[in-house]
Amino acid sequence: MSLIRDNASVLASAIAEGEVSSEEVTRAHLDRIAAVDERVHAFLHVDSDGAIAAAKRVDAKRAAGEKLGPLAGVPLALKDVLAMKGQPTTAGSKILEGWIPPYDAAVVERLRAADIIILGKTNMDEFAMGSSTEHSAYGPTHNPWDLDRIPGGSGGGSAAALAAFEAPLAIGTDTGGSIRQPAAVTATVGVKPTYGAVPRYGLIALASSLDQVGPCARNVLDTALLHAAIAGHDARDSTSINAPVPDVVAAALNADVRGMKVGLVRELSGAGYQAGVQQRFDEAVAILTELGAEVIEVSCPHFEYALAAYYLILPSECSSNLARFDGMRYGLRVGDDGSRSVEEVMALTREAGFGPEVKRRIMIGTYALSSGYYDAYYGQAQKVRTLITRDFTEAFEKVDVLISPTAPTTAFKIGEKVDDPVAMYLNDIATIPVNLAGNCAMSLPIGLAPEDGLPVGLQIMAPPMGDDRLYRAGAAVEAALVDRWGHLLIEEAPAL
Repeated sequence: MSLIRDNASVLASAIAEGEVSSEEVTRAHLDRIAAVDERVHAFLHVDSDGAIAAAKRVDAKRAAGEKLGPLAGVPLALKDVLAMKGQPTTAGSKILEGWIPPYDAAVVERLRAADIIILGKTNMDEFAMGSSTEHSAYGPTHNPWDLDRIPGGSGGGSAAALAAFEAPLAIGTDTGGSIRQPAAVTATVGVKPTYGAVPRYGLIALASSLDQVGPCARNVLDTALLHAAIAGHDARDSTSINAPVPDVVAAALNADVRGMKVGLVRELSGAGYQAGVQQRFDEAVAILTELGAEVIEVSCPHFEYALAAYYLILPSECSSNLARFDGMRYGLRVGDDGSRSVEEVMALTREAGFGPEVKRRIMIGTYALSSGYYDAYYGQAQKVRTLITRDFTEAFEKVDVLISPTAPTTAFKIGEKVDDPVAMYLNDIATIPVNLAGNCAMSLPIGLAPEDGLPVGLQIMAPPMGDDRLYRAGAAVEAALVDRWGHLLIEEAPAL
């Protein structure tokens, strides 16, 4: 077996059966990181000692005859926006450089409880603001399919770690597509769960009504297993849903869409989408029909306003959430030499600690929330959000899931759009509506665009707490494509 190329479920089974140790698997991935990450830059921090120690504990449990969980002993890459006790957590920002959390995020607690091995923290756009991981204060991450191209964002580090075979599992967060868009451009699988289905305690907030932690992997089943490990109610999170988690693993194993009604969203394809992306999407639609699904076109007319509404709601919430980074409580502090006022130290700290994209969004959000403009901007955006939610509700009265391309284009070149914020924002045009409504969605690879040979993703959307529908439909499409190709698409990624 290949310790770095095998999927997580295969590795977990081999560890449980004693065919290989968790320590061997973990060391293989640490060696892979050492060999290739200088070129990929997926990781900001690698916790080699902690990972090896955790792997040895798993091996000791197996030797003692203890029953291991479905992913026990398998390595994982963690997005650096989740607090991890004793390990640097920066959210991709200089303002948190050197901060060591004294506690674990809820998701990290659950990963540890599941005996999943955390290799380290992955690169990201600063405070999750971006679609390319170029806005990281620590430099961009590179797409393993083409090192001159972006790996998506804001969770490009986690997606790139999967595509570079540095980890078989990863955790991301999705505020407007930051799990799904990186998955699409790296030929990996990423899921944005129902809002509130995975706890946000210990997540460094960008926009509290939009942020969602979610699982990432190289196939649908592994993603489902990770989803099951991290989901569920947490009393420390006021937005956490106190309801049973849908059986996503059973759904992934039941790859059958016969009788499923699939809605093709008219507003999320066609004009504005790269020709190769549209071609692969049309082929995926044909596959669903061949598999026995009923595909019908549906209209969600207010989706055309989603981008504008999102880029008022998100900056407004981030301008409030990021007010805590003032140089007084933790993180960076600049100019505190005794000669300056508290206000001056705060201003100097924020000037030095925040990058240009973060400053841009804070200014937009502060303006949108200001007296005299709140109703005209933030208030109107929230009304549009309600209309988008109604569009989803009406659509899901007709169909079980909705589909669209995940992103309008394949991965663009590093530097191509970094100075054009509007062009960058348009990358999230298909993913944003799901976050505004609180629904769940998946991206999975459906082929390479013929014009550039780069991965294309299919987005599957389901209503709140309909996460199992994503895995049922996604597994069916994946199985059909594997039958056609003879392997997962990720196996075609260039060797680094």
